[in-house]
Amino acid sequence: MNVLRFSDLCARGQVAGQRVFIRADLNVPQDDQGRITEDTRVRASVPCIRLALDAGAAVMVTSHLGRPTEGEFKPEDSLAPVAERLSQLLGRPVPLKSNWIDGVDVKPGEVVLLENCRVNKGEKKNDPALAKKMAALCDVFVHDAFGTAHRAEASTYGIAQHAKVACAGPLLAAEIDAITKALAQPKRPLAAIVAGSKVSTKLTILQSLARNVDQLIVGGGIANTFMLAAGLPIGKSLAEHDLVGEARAVMEAMKARGAEVPIPTDVVCAKSFAADAPATVKGARDVEADDLILDIGPQTAQRLAAQLKAAGTIVWNGPVGVFEFDAFAKGTETIARAIAQSPAFSIAGGGDTLAAIAKYGIEKDVGYISTGGGAFLEVLEGKTLPAFEILARRAAG
Repeated sequence: MNVLRFSDLCARGQVAGQRVFIRADLNVPQDDQGRITEDTRVRASVPCIRLALDAGAAVMVTSHLGRPTEGEFKPEDSLAPVAERLSQLLGRPVPLKSNWIDGVDVKPGEVVLLENCRVNKGEKKNDPALAKKMAALCDVFVHDAFGTAHRAEASTYGIAQHAKVACAGPLLAAEIDAITKALAQPKRPLAAIVAGSKVSTKLTILQSLARNVDQLIVGGGIANTFMLAAGLPIGKSLAEHDLVGEARAVMEAMKARGAEVPIPTDVVCAKSFAADAPATVKGARDVEADDLILDIGPQTAQRLAAQLKAAGTIVWNGPVGVFEFDAFAKGTETIARAIAQSPAFSIAGGGDTLAAIAKYGIEKDVGYISTGGGAFLEVLEGKTLPAFEILARRAAG
């Protein structure tokens, strides 16, 4: 995908003295006192801001935070805690500006944080008047918020339409590169792991991947629906009986291409959904009527691990069992460690996936960890994200 990159503009000296508007993703979790409890997104935004400052730009940064009501600013909507954390990370003051739409006073070599952009009326509906006002604030617009790349809002899409220059920041550019490497130009075999509680939430992703991947590994409640489609008993496990036909169609589409959806041959069951419930390994055909399947079995896990170690590219979205309970975490751990040991290029995304990566400490062994939840899923679905589309269109002139 051809987009203009902010790093290239900086390297060519085209940013010095320019007004740069960075749309970052600073939507961080906070406690009841408004203190930031996890600052990964703030830290991830720093390289782009430093790049702009080092290039001699006058820097404006904004983000959404939470779900404010447009036109009604409340204290809990404020980016004040983010401004404080950013100033610590950058080692310089980061003033927070309110009511910034009609003008921002910032000089080259300075950085200001613009208050929660979702408080602006017309933000979510991409109001053209608001977008044009934002575009008028800057010479260069930098989109560096992959987590919002699937939304066509004023601060993510409209401003990119109207700004003199629109480009991708280092975070967004890295996502584009990783996604292209994993899905557009993958080294084969391409294995995808799609897990979660419901087929319905990921049916279009499964259908899209079935046209492209060599192995489609399903896990969690999704795997139970596929087991039903394969004629296996699942007891009282979570499944969607009305989607068995769709699951069967995905399996047949894969088979027609000489690809496969590996169905578990053994599973880990319990009689109740609880951390202390006794776990029993059973053959997939031996699941009883009152059993809950809460993980893949060791034989299945080892077979999948061997496939992942032989893969050329791996896309991972979702743990394959109830990994929060240690008795039902071994399947996800085996998969995670196989991905870590595989020479394949791997890309992982989704909240539960990131939690599993952190639990097993394999961050450095995954090729790329995506920062966007909904945006990552839409990419897997085969959709073109609005942010990618507008930046590519602007790059093409």
